[in-house]
Amino acid sequence: MVIGIPKETKEGERRVSLPPNGVARLVSLGHIVVVEEHAGIGCGWTDEHYREAGAQIVRDKQELFDRAELVVKVKEPLALEWDLFRPGQILFGFLHLAANQELARVLLQKGVSAIGCETVRYQGRLILLEPMSRIAGKMAPLVGAYFLSAAQGGCGRLLCGLPGVPRARVVIVGAGTAGWEAAKTALSLGAHVVLLEQDPFRLEHRQGELAGIETLLFSERALLQALEGAELLISTVHVPGARAPRVFNSRNLSRMVRGGVFVDLAIDQGGSSETSRPTTHAHPVYEEAGVWHYCVANMPAAYPVTATETFAPRLLRYVERIAQLGLEEAVEKDPGLREGLQIHQGKVLLSSLREVLGE
Repeated sequence: MVIGIPKETKEGERRVSLPPNGVARLVSLGHIVVVEEHAGIGCGWTDEHYREAGAQIVRDKQELFDRAELVVKVKEPLALEWDLFRPGQILFGFLHLAANQELARVLLQKGVSAIGCETVRYQGRLILLEPMSRIAGKMAPLVGAYFLSAAQGGCGRLLCGLPGVPRARVVIVGAGTAGWEAAKTALSLGAHVVLLEQDPFRLEHRQGELAGIETLLFSERALLQALEGAELLISTVHVPGARAPRVFNSRNLSRMVRGGVFVDLAIDQGGSSETSRPTTHAHPVYEEAGVWHYCVANMPAAYPVTATETFAPRLLRYVERIAQLGLEEAVEKDPGLREGLQIHQGKVLLSSLREVLGE
């Protein structure tokens, strides 16, 4: 199979879908890997590294798409790439189509088979999303702390406080992978951490794992109580493959300290607040309801080496399977991969996406 690795086009995106050692593995199995010039430079891998691994380097993105049967990306294709796809081609990457209906319709019209990393499962886990959720969760308290500084327009409260001086109140909604990583990081930084979760069994499990975190069963009343006087809010609200539910609005956000920070990790799936809109690493925040909103849609791109090194080995496993067996047989033998196949042969297979598109 001919596998294409294009250079990412999303603003601030420095990750690459597969490193040179992943390419070497595919080439050793008899496949052709075509890599766009400078695709790995953000992670420190030059074109020469890819050549040594057996890849063919092309300068023209059009040539890569013309040749590739399977296009492997990190982030969703932008509009400038949409015309490059052709019928029967396979696209594999983080797609978040429920929040990007226009892209979904383009892929349907083009006859592209689209596999979303965000819905691939292994033993019940979102195995490809998980490492990115860990990074985003760990990042959230760090970026929140940065924008709380008065130099960045924040309220000026240090997360850890000092003897005789209150520490910051950090509210985290969602106790999944990202929420738990955020809670652990915020606690390690010395903040007062409040974790809300709607699943009582998950909440009980989390509470038993680490002392020092205040836990609340999610409800509107509990949310309002938690947000009162909070300096930092981190939302990890997530429904796999679906648009994120709108949990927040200007009314409940205004209960936070003025100059507080809201980090919306659900922005890839459309955002969890009525006030959320995507931002970039170059321009990461805006102010609304007296609160700074950090809504960067590709947070892990800030640490591309770590992100690629943890994500790529998992992705390679599935790319290899598709290349060896073909898409049809690969998804037949792997139900978890089949859950990632969101669009195929002009049909929407993911039920949550069908609801959004009205299919």
